[in-house]
Amino acid sequence: MDEIASALGDGARWRIVEHLAERPRSVGELAELTGLRQPQTTKHLQTLAKAGLVTVFPLGQRRVYAAEAAPLAALARRLRELVETTEAHGDERDVITRYRAAIEAETAAADRERWADGRAFSFERVLSASPEVVWRHWVEQRLVASWWAPPSMTVAEWVLDPEPGGRVVLEYRDAEGRRYPSEGRVHTAKEPAHLVFELSVLDSSGAVSFTGHYDLGLTAVPEGTRLDLGLRITETTVEAVPAIAGIETGWGQVLDNLAGVVGEFPRTTNEKDPS
Repeated sequence: MDEIASALGDGARWRIVEHLAERPRSVGELAELTGLRQPQTTKHLQTLAKAGLVTVFPLGQRRVYAAEAAPLAALARRLRELVETTEAHGDERDVITRYRAAIEAETAAADRERWADGRAFSFERVLSASPEVVWRHWVEQRLVASWWAPPSMTVAEWVLDPEPGGRVVLEYRDAEGRRYPSEGRVHTAKEPAHLVFELSVLDSSGAVSFTGHYDLGLTAVPEGTRLDLGLRITETTVEAVPAIAGIETGWGQVLDNLAGVVGEFPRTTNEKDPS
């Protein structure tokens, strides 16, 4: 497939195939139709033949080339698959569009330091796992790494000591290897129901870009667990615009990740240690 796509990626070869799709033609005919010199046309035909897109028929002293439908049909099927995949994931593109619009709006509002201090967000999910399982997905690095990361990033480090005054460390890394560290402290830890902590996002110099104050409540319900998350931000800097613009969409995505991940855990009699 790569060879077919590469062969058709050249405009001259594409025009040759268009002419051959109508009927078999000689090199001279193709050169005249495309405006190319015959040596150029011959070289393009060799490339197309190597990719299986055309077949040469020696007819005495003449050579006539004909297009092959099968590789074109295979390419068409692959293109249809790409179209269907793109359409099926159109919401991902919509997320980027909304995020870009949010950045533009926040940039216009960020005219001073602490411009967004006190802004609050709230999120709720019903998860098909017990509070004990959900709690583990907030405090254990292996489990946190399975859900708490926006697209194209990974959780490189997560530390949460579940006790008042306990240390909190979170570091993202992107595909280019850039680090996005944050650190803070636990204020309340009542397993498996209530967790309050703060995280200060640090810039490249180690200064605070903004601080998020998190209040997580986990309540047992017949379906599993109702998760209530409150987030309030302080110490906001102008440079924090992209991060703040992405809070609402980003947390919506990662909590959806969490719902999917905990839903894969088997419901056992001892959900604190699912197998």
